[in-house]
Amino acid sequence: MNIGPLDLGTRPVLLAPMEDVTDASFRRICKECGADMVYTEFVPSEGLIRDADKAIAKMVTSDAEAPIAIQIYGHDPEAMVRAARMADEADRIAGGHGCDIIDINFGCPVSKIAGRGAGSGMMREPDKMVRITQMIVDAVHKPVTVKTRLGWDDHSKIIVELAERLQDTGIQALTIHGRTRCQMYKGEADWTLIGKVKENPRMHIPIIGNGDITSAQKAAEAFDRWGVDGIMVGRASFGHPWIFREIKHFLSTGEELPPLGVAQRVDLAERHLQLSLDLKGPVRGIYEMRRHLSCYFKGLPGFKETRIKLVTTTEPEILFATLEEIRQRWGDVPLTETANVYGV
Repeated sequence: MNIGPLDLGTRPVLLAPMEDVTDASFRRICKECGADMVYTEFVPSEGLIRDADKAIAKMVTSDAEAPIAIQIYGHDPEAMVRAARMADEADRIAGGHGCDIIDINFGCPVSKIAGRGAGSGMMREPDKMVRITQMIVDAVHKPVTVKTRLGWDDHSKIIVELAERLQDTGIQALTIHGRTRCQMYKGEADWTLIGKVKENPRMHIPIIGNGDITSAQKAAEAFDRWGVDGIMVGRASFGHPWIFREIKHFLSTGEELPPLGVAQRVDLAERHLQLSLDLKGPVRGIYEMRRHLSCYFKGLPGFKETRIKLVTTTEPEILFATLEEIRQRWGDVPLTETANVYGV
């Protein structure tokens, strides 16, 4: 699959952008576990054009994460264009690698974004969505992609027609989450319309499917049944970043990898924690790792007390010692639980 000049290989598996999840340390871990491309957290266009430190910091990337997309969101056309130009020059503005792709977030369903007309809120204004996309494509040098949903609700699933209109703006790929905005993340993702977009003979850009890719088998089904060019894994990677390795192995061999043992999960958690500390320092690095640490060990019996320790400790040394205690206590326990904090 090619996005502009970027060759992602055959049947690529991508890490979806997730706010408060896909920070630099998690992106690195997912890349090391086999993700073919990763995305930043959502970068607010209004924050970027105000030179807000937090927004600019989200654009800091490294060569180790490449290829990487910076995803921007907003509802004001002029602000979105200015933000896209800043993302286009992220290596100069924020430092680091910059980005290989600029992705437009027309898919986030949370009220604080969609309720203001941004993210999937734009599904109620498809003309404006297309206009903003065209303006951004015309304004930047990097390839532009879009991530969106089926529609606003069950009565307005407009994605088949909308996909053609977005393609006409010059975007280089389209990611479709198989739910409407009103579904949020409830119920099952509907891949039938993703398949209809892909089988449309007028579509020629890569179509990336997203929604309920929770196992290697479901990933294979997405490719084999619906014919998508790539897939995007979101919530199922949280607490389970090695899902990319499992998927890639299954796609290439048809065989499942054995479940990751507790000791191996400790190794990965330690690596993740150290990256977070290196990138953010001890205070923020520990605080923002709390959402990840206990999820690495979901399913362990009698883990409540240890989990509380993981999410309350403020000293790096104690955290590493606690992880070592997990290794010593549960290292030989087979752990087949793959559910994550979102329950998918």
